[in-house]
Amino acid sequence: MKNPLRAATAVGAAAALALGLLAPTATAEPSSPADGKQQVRIAPAPTIALPQELDRGFYEPSRRVLAATAPGDIIAARKINPATLGLVPMNVDAWQLSYRSTDTRNQPIGAVTTLLKPRGTSKGPRKVVSMQLAEDSTAGYCAPSYALQQWSAAAAVGQQVIPAEMIIAQGMLAQGWALAIPDHQGPRHAYAAGPLGARITLDGLRAAKKFAPVGIDDDSPIGMYGYSGGAIVTGHAAELKQTYAPELNIVGAAEGGVPADLKVVLDAAQNGATSGLILAAVLGLSREYPNFARFLNRHLNAEGKALMAVKGPLCVGHQMLAAPFLNNKGFIQWPGDPADAPAVKKVLDDTRMGKAVPDMPMYIWNAQLDEIIPVSQVNTLVKTYCRAPKVSITYTRDHLSEHLIGEIAGAPLATLWLKDRLEGKPAAPGCVVRDELTMTSDAQWWPAFSAAVGDNVASLFGAALGRGK
Repeated sequence: MKNPLRAATAVGAAAALALGLLAPTATAEPSSPADGKQQVRIAPAPTIALPQELDRGFYEPSRRVLAATAPGDIIAARKINPATLGLVPMNVDAWQLSYRSTDTRNQPIGAVTTLLKPRGTSKGPRKVVSMQLAEDSTAGYCAPSYALQQWSAAAAVGQQVIPAEMIIAQGMLAQGWALAIPDHQGPRHAYAAGPLGARITLDGLRAAKKFAPVGIDDDSPIGMYGYSGGAIVTGHAAELKQTYAPELNIVGAAEGGVPADLKVVLDAAQNGATSGLILAAVLGLSREYPNFARFLNRHLNAEGKALMAVKGPLCVGHQMLAAPFLNNKGFIQWPGDPADAPAVKKVLDDTRMGKAVPDMPMYIWNAQLDEIIPVSQVNTLVKTYCRAPKVSITYTRDHLSEHLIGEIAGAPLATLWLKDRLEGKPAAPGCVVRDELTMTSDAQWWPAFSAAVGDNVASLFGAALGRGK
């Protein structure tokens, strides 16, 4: 019997082609040695936004094209119509780039990033933030590149996290900053594969620099932001940057709800309300690590395999709701703790943060009562970083928040911290560790929060975000 999802996808693709709704492909020329920019033919915005499943020509370049490009080279470009909740147009300029990146086996892969730029000229070099949204899903229609476009149905089919986090993103746009929002899980939607997402994120910034319309150059200061699933990628990108993309002018990274050690996160989810979400991460990791995939294929019981098949095409909202309170380890037929199996240990080690100390200031926060991301493993990460000389780490533990409230409580102060870095103000040297009853009690919190809310409300009525800042 045919897979019903594949059959539906094939029918949808044929219908879209028949209606002429697929965006034309606009290819890119080699980089110019004079200014580092690529000559790019920019396709018009698609009439109807399509996810990867129905737009493979843009999302999945051929092996021949990938072999002829370097990491960060632009393969295709197009305009898009960004919208809040897929409905209300955002008054910014916006594009998507298809570009070449590299997976964790050093093989070329296609990747996509969404670029948002306030209209009007910037004062000085354009400031930019790479925002790693918490996709936390295992299908293309859940990715940021689709969810951010007008008439996207992502929010209606389980991707509620990206529209929620765009409230923070629009606050950043209101500052006059350009945003790079990568589909950091890659073409196979490898949720939780942080080292993969790090490469995709850094190569996305390389591609953004080569794309003249967004106005990023060597002097442009770059920040990074990520929470929860986005922090997985932000943390690995901060550690990898100095060896993978040392030329990028990244001046600071802010991350919260940090899954620094996935073994601790997996253990915490056992038989809990979030076990379904964490099982999706197990599925995502199997898509990037072939040895782990073979281990699961060999040792998952029938119930586990069936559940994985059901979860394969789901967005984060349905991943959370589908079969919570699971004994995830119980699906694996292994004597003792499956986390001790060599194939599993290898994945957990590869995705554990703390192997390198970031060469940029870091702003880290976590809720003390976080039910998904235990604060203990963030404490360990910070202690690891702080053993190194010449670090700049600001770490805050919020004692009243849990996971969801943790981003609301932490994002305004993280944005203010990024603002200082982007404006060239030096970060505090060494390690600063603070315990706060609630981050919302900070005197700067309410003005920052109110401004972000006000900017978002104004944008719903067509106000330009960050014009001329």
